Amino acid sequence: MAALDLKPVSTRSALLTLLLGAEVPRLTTRELVAAASAVGFAEATVRVALSRMATAGDVVRDEEGGYRLSERLAGRQRRQEEATHPSLRDWDGSWILVAVTTAGRTAGDRADLRANLSALRLAELREGVWTRPANLHLTWPDAVGAVCDRFTGAAPDTEPAALAARLWDLDAWAATARQLLATTDTDDPVLRFTACATSGRHLLTDPVLPAALLPDDWPGDALRASHVASKQWVVDMRRSLTDEGSD
Repeated sequence: MAALDLKPVSTRSALLTLLLGAEVPRLTTRELVAAASAVGFAEATVRVALSRMATAGDVVRDEEGGYRLSERLAGRQRRQEEATHPSLRDWDGSWILVAVTTAGRTAGDRADLRANLSALRLAELREGVWTRPANLHLTWPDAVGAVCDRFTGAAPDTEPAALAARLWDLDAWAATARQLLATTDTDDPVLRFTACATSGRHLLTDPVLPAALLPDDWPGDALRASHVASKQWVVDMRRSLTDEGSD
């Protein structure tokens, strides 16, 4: 299969990829500049982007000139970690059903709820009713519990695999995942870094369904393994560049 024609990431996305994938809570300006420069971003552009990101509340700059993710983006880091290492439970065929029971919410509130339920890998069965197989250990935000009732019960009358295929576009997700896997097999640091950033976003949309509900040769586990390897490559690259700069 042909590799995916990846869109270049912005300087902001590149810096967030470095911070989101870091094994430490903060990175110095020198570390960020060195790593970003190695994958095609000019130092001046990186410094301007860091300043704008701090102003926008994406990152927090400390007194020593280091940067860490804001609390909002630290939450995204946790979601990406969960996407790479999902917390699975034995599946007995049951499904979770979430029904929105509170009316009169604003458009912004409704959009936030949709985002929260999608982040939990639920799909909308009909307006106000969301579902998924009960094969994940989920942490339910208070914002969901405040406006929804939740049920876990027997399998739907509809054939489960057919229902899953209707709720999630599994073929499209798998096709992109396979193209990303083909793209990550490269020695080009810019292309590999771009594939790492893109695969991290793609894994956030993996429904993480039980194997019995997935098409044959589902590439989810392979993409997770590839993303973990790419993240480690980014960490090793950043460390080596920083070490070289201190010589």
